Amino acid sequence: MSALDQVRAGRRVRRTLQLLVGLAGYGAAVMVLVRSGLGAASWNVLTEGAAGALGISFGWATNLISVLVLLAWLPLRELPGPGTVLNVAVVGFAADATAAVLPDPQGTPARVGYLVLGLVALAFFDALYLGAQFGSGPRDGIMTGLVRITSLPVAAVRIGIDVTVAGAGWLLGGTVGAGTVLVALCLGPLVGFFLPLAAVRLPAPRGGQAA
Repeated sequence: MSALDQVRAGRRVRRTLQLLVGLAGYGAAVMVLVRSGLGAASWNVLTEGAAGALGISFGWATNLISVLVLLAWLPLRELPGPGTVLNVAVVGFAADATAAVLPDPQGTPARVGYLVLGLVALAFFDALYLGAQFGSGPRDGIMTGLVRITSLPVAAVRIGIDVTVAGAGWLLGGTVGAGTVLVALCLGPLVGFFLPLAAVRLPAPRGGQAA
């Protein structure tokens, strides 16, 4: 759906609440993964490295990278939706707010707990915001755009992006660890499990009127 179709599609109150909860939860889950110290998702590795290199907070680095990634949508001819804009505005600030209250894990069991909790929460809240059907986030748009242009399988494009982004983040000082590999292998299947449960069923549009 185009951005206008997404707004017109109906069930807007339910979808808006689901979008906001999903994005805020996504930002919180990102910080739980980072605080585990065992390695986070590839984009979070890049964000952590950029935050350290630029001397800014993790949340501000998240927002900055989101804006830069949106610029990369132009040659890919991807179109943003309301969820894309809110993604840029909400996720980074939710991550910073979580960092302010989340205690550091003490010991390996606690770190592993943070890693597992962060991974499952990231997949759930990712599916929750995507299921609201208000458009994808900047990073997901890069993947779908490259799949469309190159005709390569989604798995191949996703792996290529993850490796490139994690490598860049590591060069900037981000943490790459076992958790990075675990997230890369498990996040997709977990999102695939949660998404059918979280997706809001929308009525077929009739004459452009909201249901």
